[in-house]
Amino acid sequence: MELAKRLTKIEEPQTIKMAKLSRELRAQGKDIIDLSLGEPDFKTPQHIIDAAITAMNDGFTKYPPVAGFPDLRQAICDKFKRDNNLDFNIENVMVSTGAKQCLYNAIMSIINEGDEVIIPTPFWVTYADIVKLADGNVVKISASFENEFKITPQQLEAAITPKTKLFMFSSPCNPTGAVYSKEELKGLADVFIKYPNIFILSDEIYEHINFVGKHESIAQFSELKNRVLIVNGFSKGFAMTGWRLGFLAAPKEIITACEKLQSQSTSGPNSITQKAGVAALNGDMKPTQMMQDAFRERRDYLVAALREIKGFQVNNPPGAFYVFPNIEYYLGKGNIQNAEDFCMYLLDKAQVSTVTGDAFGDPHCFRISYATSLDTLKEAVKRIKEAVSILND
Repeated sequence: MELAKRLTKIEEPQTIKMAKLSRELRAQGKDIIDLSLGEPDFKTPQHIIDAAITAMNDGFTKYPPVAGFPDLRQAICDKFKRDNNLDFNIENVMVSTGAKQCLYNAIMSIINEGDEVIIPTPFWVTYADIVKLADGNVVKISASFENEFKITPQQLEAAITPKTKLFMFSSPCNPTGAVYSKEELKGLADVFIKYPNIFILSDEIYEHINFVGKHESIAQFSELKNRVLIVNGFSKGFAMTGWRLGFLAAPKEIITACEKLQSQSTSGPNSITQKAGVAALNGDMKPTQMMQDAFRERRDYLVAALREIKGFQVNNPPGAFYVFPNIEYYLGKGNIQNAEDFCMYLLDKAQVSTVTGDAFGDPHCFRISYATSLDTLKEAVKRIKEAVSILND
């Protein structure tokens, strides 16, 4: 059977692959601890669920507009003003079936064949593959462990060429948990000001999981106003992964282009989910704060516990819900030649599922999600410690 050649440009995300493998092993009766997926273990807050139930009971079950219902788009504008001091009109925002579709729409609407897209590494697994589907070329900038997985303005400027069309990054970052400060973003913005033809895509899906204070967006710098695209959503901050709802804020021309593209794929996202989204943005944020507090406690435990394991280099991530240990020490031990081998070793010997750093652009690290209970994390660390001790014998 001959399939489309474009499929050869991409691979199944390692995060999904490892989660699927974990489910298969569990079905075989194995006691697998799955730390592969970035999915909050909390229930969606009740007031959001109630809004969805009310919407269904009220018959709010018809086709939605492609770009989303006006009340949700206005709630998004209000959120940007309230939380980020950013001014957007309803024509500057649209909603999609998850933040991933927002990313896909944006890249497909901007990138032509041969355009270069600069992505700091480590990066979320899907970024590069969407660029490849759009026939763009990925240019990676290495964000080092020593610099808390953040790039410098000097690195950025050195990577820019006449073919550069887009820069995309996340803060807080998946997989490293890195968070750019206002001063650090200003340094990057100063570079972009010199190159007016480059778009900036800022993935801010982890905005509400930030342990160092106020979230800072690169969109706050007025000189970049007409070039920044912000992607955000409801999955992480509101524990709404299965609801599939994300949003994009961008210049009107890009929103129009993304709406056109979405009209030929999914059309508008689920009508009931959109009503739940309004309730999330306009409602009580105490559940979100409670989740953040729990993530902070888990982070503090996990970082301290992993640092006790010989050969693990672990930074203290200020956001998201991942740690990204460097395990270079173990490469070459036994049959472990790379980070993927290390993750498969943990799955086999410790029955703990993690994700190789190769998937995120760093072959010396692996990702652990702590979006699970503290008790589960303690058991996982115990198993990991026992498994790697064998390699040190």
